[in-house]
Amino acid sequence: MEAYCVKCRQKREIQDPIADFNAAGAPVTRGKCSVCGTSVFRIGKTEAHDGLIKPEKRERNPRSGKLVIVESPAKAKTVGRFLGKGYTVRASVGHVRDLLRSELSVDVNNNFTPKYRVPNEKRVVVKELKALAKQAEEIYLATDPDREGEAIAWHLLQAADIDTRLSRRVVFHEITAPAIDEAFSHPREIDMALVNAQQARRILDRLVGYSISPLLWEKVRSRLSAGRVQSVALRLIVEREREIEAFIPVEYWSIQAELRQENLKQSYLTRLVKVDDSEPELGSQAVVDPLILDMQNAGYVIQKIKRSERRRKPSAPFITSTLQQEASRKLGYTARRAMALAQQLYEGLDVGEGGNTGLITYMRTDSTNIAEVAVNETRAYIKEVFGGDFLPATPPQYKTRAVSAQEAHEAIRPTSVNRTPDKIKEFLSPEQFKLYQLIWQRFIASQMESAVYDTVTVEVAGDGREHRYQLRANGSTLKFPGFLVVYEEAKDEDKKAAEEEDVKIPAGLEENMPQRLVKLIPEQHFTQPPPRYSEASLVQVLEEHGIGRPSTYAPILSTIQERGYVYREAKRLFPTETGILVNDLLVQHFASIVDYGFTSSMERELDKIAEGSAEWTKVLGEFYQDFEPLIKKAQTEIPETKAELEKVGQACPECGHDLVIRWGRYGKFISCSNFPNCRYTAAWLEKIGVQCPKDHGEIVERKTRKGRIFYGCANYPNCDFTSWKKPIAKPCPKCGGILVIANKREVQCLSCEEVFLQEEIIEEGVSA
Repeated sequence: MEAYCVKCRQKREIQDPIADFNAAGAPVTRGKCSVCGTSVFRIGKTEAHDGLIKPEKRERNPRSGKLVIVESPAKAKTVGRFLGKGYTVRASVGHVRDLLRSELSVDVNNNFTPKYRVPNEKRVVVKELKALAKQAEEIYLATDPDREGEAIAWHLLQAADIDTRLSRRVVFHEITAPAIDEAFSHPREIDMALVNAQQARRILDRLVGYSISPLLWEKVRSRLSAGRVQSVALRLIVEREREIEAFIPVEYWSIQAELRQENLKQSYLTRLVKVDDSEPELGSQAVVDPLILDMQNAGYVIQKIKRSERRRKPSAPFITSTLQQEASRKLGYTARRAMALAQQLYEGLDVGEGGNTGLITYMRTDSTNIAEVAVNETRAYIKEVFGGDFLPATPPQYKTRAVSAQEAHEAIRPTSVNRTPDKIKEFLSPEQFKLYQLIWQRFIASQMESAVYDTVTVEVAGDGREHRYQLRANGSTLKFPGFLVVYEEAKDEDKKAAEEEDVKIPAGLEENMPQRLVKLIPEQHFTQPPPRYSEASLVQVLEEHGIGRPSTYAPILSTIQERGYVYREAKRLFPTETGILVNDLLVQHFASIVDYGFTSSMERELDKIAEGSAEWTKVLGEFYQDFEPLIKKAQTEIPETKAELEKVGQACPECGHDLVIRWGRYGKFISCSNFPNCRYTAAWLEKIGVQCPKDHGEIVERKTRKGRIFYGCANYPNCDFTSWKKPIAKPCPKCGGILVIANKREVQCLSCEEVFLQEEIIEEGVSA
């Protein structure tokens, strides 16, 4: 006897059948599936599973073919190439359902039940997917391998009315033939724990945003909004700005001594580290001058020479945060730009292999794990290209530095190390190539042998009339380059330079040998305030605090800038007046919500939901129990603190009142201060201080509809000058034409196309 098993998705023989009756008194046969052991039962010609009746239906139009749904058209094209005939691959173009924009869309009195709808712009897509799903005999949901991808798959089931008996979830971390084959060989059910974790995050952010934002509209300015995680990032930037404003420089001095051994020609620099066995406190020139006089007449002798070996390990392969940081430091890309390019590399490009090919693994990850097959391929490549000396005995192991790593998959790596950057350069745009090269080099280096340095430390004793001195020199030379032949990590721009810098120490120095003083070099310094955050350093701090997740870093940075709370200048993030005002209100009235520890702990709660160890409605309930009283209290306590409108310095051409800067849906614009009596408006033009080469008007920063920055004349459409690259104020030294920034090191003339080094053109201290 047979019955339909939902787990096996076909009819199976019933084991241990027992005759019984159901609640309606109809005869049934109960038992277990002979293959998987799942409970099944049969009611005449009707099969059932766990009490849910599955009637046998004869469809007028038999289903045929297999439907695969992914997020993007580019991904659909690449996946379709590997699946071949018999599969129809379509893109949902991202999310197909979301909470209503016009209302809270969350029933806080009914277990936080969300109210979802298909947006107008997605109705055509959903209609097509629904029609295709009704015709297919199998439906595969192949959305991205993270919580958001899992949620999109679940929403697709609901929005397109897909039969759950025919649908399966497939997950792959790279879009290559082996990965696709493996994924489709092991389909699974949708993981509702992951869906609920994403659903909880979405509802949590909606509760915060739709509760606090109206207060900001009323008390500060219209069209403002407050995000749960974005507000924490804003707080970091504002607090750093206040640290800088409150900082008081402190004077201090250092003393270097240039010494030479009598039998050697080469001198070397040492640094004063102790005076009379104590660390010197050199706080002023008045303290330094007597020491200089005493040291000039002191005798010096080498006390100790220590030689050793130092090994420098390679950096781990990229995760989302480190990719964004390194792309910022080495390539000058914003986090948003880096992720957009990485998405293109992941979804696949035509690199001359007969169609689109995925070039890197999934780029939203905080795992440093590497698949064994990738490790083996890389080790074979290293041995063949660089030699056995560059291959460690065992593959290096790396630990993630994220506070609570999730998104369990691999680090970001090339899908094949044999697809070298040079081989595919002609098929990529310059930006795609630079990012791919960065990922490829970092990954290869991560699997290579450490670099080895010979180090030497020289300790010199000085005996003066008043004091005893200890001086030190440190030097190192590269003995074996190891991974450095491929890649070296960029220096963190926010870290202070090491106090003991390497110096060139001459060979032939001997212990107990007297040293002749060549000269003393006293130098005045002042302590520096903490640096403003760059996008790279802010992502690093967010990660260290456990705030946000790989998929949220780029949106966080974009959102706080698009809202006008923060602006980016010379790669540094500055808070605006509005940003400071909003932050202060949030910190005063919603301190627990913008608290670093609270935000981090909420991320851990979301992780527990994803793991299945916490109930999502309970987590939301505990949050809202504390949050709701804060909202009610703030509604009565927050005073109106309208930000004063910034004057442009010009009169309105229609009524003569002052023109001011306002904020609208699309950012800054110029308006009359006499609004609503006068409705004059004009576009806000961000001047860069460079004259147009065509009509000598101001060159301003503009944006395309998709948000890409370009530069054009303010007199458009009367003048059509435009440039994707930023012009600078210095003229070309060869022809006098306009120069633009070509890359981090070079500028180029638009007229004669001559290329110059930036340091040759731009004055010292002026950044392009």
